[in-house]
Amino acid sequence: MTISRWLTAAALCMLPGLACAADIDGSRLSMLWGVPFAGILLSIALVPLLAPIFWHHHFGKVAAAWGLAFLVPFALVFGPGVAGASFVHALLAEYIPFVILLTALFAVSGGIYIRGNLHGSPGLNTAILAIGAVLASFMGTTGASMLLIRPLIRANDNRKHVAHVVVFFIFIVSNAGGSLTPLGDPPLFLGFLKGVDFFWTVAHIFQETLFLVGVLLVLFYALDSWYYRRNKEVTTQDPTPDTRDAREIGFDGKVNFALLGVVVALVLLSGFWKSPVVFSIVGTEVGLPGIVRDAGLVLVTLASLWLTPKTVHADNQFGWGPMQEVAKLFAGIFLTIIPVIAMLKAGVNGPFGAIVAAVTRPDGSPDPAMYFWATGALSSFLDNAPTYLVFFNTAGGDPAVLMTTLAPTLAAISAGAVFMGANTYIGNAPNLMVKAIAEDRGVRMPSFFGYMLWSFGILVPLFVVMTFIWFK
Repeated sequence: MTISRWLTAAALCMLPGLACAADIDGSRLSMLWGVPFAGILLSIALVPLLAPIFWHHHFGKVAAAWGLAFLVPFALVFGPGVAGASFVHALLAEYIPFVILLTALFAVSGGIYIRGNLHGSPGLNTAILAIGAVLASFMGTTGASMLLIRPLIRANDNRKHVAHVVVFFIFIVSNAGGSLTPLGDPPLFLGFLKGVDFFWTVAHIFQETLFLVGVLLVLFYALDSWYYRRNKEVTTQDPTPDTRDAREIGFDGKVNFALLGVVVALVLLSGFWKSPVVFSIVGTEVGLPGIVRDAGLVLVTLASLWLTPKTVHADNQFGWGPMQEVAKLFAGIFLTIIPVIAMLKAGVNGPFGAIVAAVTRPDGSPDPAMYFWATGALSSFLDNAPTYLVFFNTAGGDPAVLMTTLAPTLAAISAGAVFMGANTYIGNAPNLMVKAIAEDRGVRMPSFFGYMLWSFGILVPLFVVMTFIWFK
């Protein structure tokens, strides 16, 4: 979710136990247990549109209400022990590491100010999106998004139409760009932890990524040029030039680049380091590498806030509002998704058995095209990391086989999870953060369904073309 997306330098992906909430037999669950999850998704989609003032002041309470709407009945039906274990697992194995990582990336990237003559021409905007696409695979979609969204918005602050710039930014930087390494997006890091080689993805979906990012950049340049040249895009009176903006392009808060490197190192360390030291908390195993990673990320966050000059935060208009919104909404999402993931894990015996069965051909072999669309469709509305794991296991779960004999299937799963996280605001964690930052800067972003008109009109046709070229 891929609002999940919940995610990424590797967002969520560094969580080895991501989809394994307490032992819940998904085959015994009714589809009704998915109502709270559907409710929070619909709330995110509709309430800001129908009651924006209420949502602005009470979105945290709405998320909490849906979380309780699942947890309380679940405790009554299955017992407080199972409910408590599921809650603790979601908290310790998923939510807390997720929020700690995003907070570290948010703080570090917010401490870097890109100064200079930044004026949003189509060429400059396209260049920023292209740079972000490259950075996303090395510093994660979250890190690249948080680093570049602020200067991109600032560069276009004298233009009438900016929403399309942010929408394409989400398409390219917050999603598609993170498809080449396990550092880029949570699903790929989970695959890395399962045994997929670090460079396998770049070797097997590079062409798909190049096609998607390349076409999107061309489309964006054409659309942005039309707005810029034919629609009287630039305001008649440009803002009074800022003397700081007149300087040569450069960076303030450079210490945060080193801290960003520490974040990447901590994420990688948690994947490579195998330690026998494990603590069991209400049935949830918390390993020493994860503890070290999370503690290190907290220290990185505090170091960034301490070492970054106040002028840099002021220039960046840095504030905690977007991070608070993501933290509160994803708390509800992580909780209400517990039964949904359990039902998916039940495979053909669960309520979603038809979806799982649809990815297999009559002869029993996997169908890459169906894996691409099934993984992608669920990643658009669920966390793309556990969705990746579900179909990874559905395809056999043996990395040696998936990387060789079933390489087209693993490529389809990887591409679907990463690429289609861009279909909705909740498909991947950076999507919602970018939206919140843009709105905080006065950009009038599309509604939940308005954004889907963009994604379904632009992305889905490209996914269809990719299916016939690479996943048939």
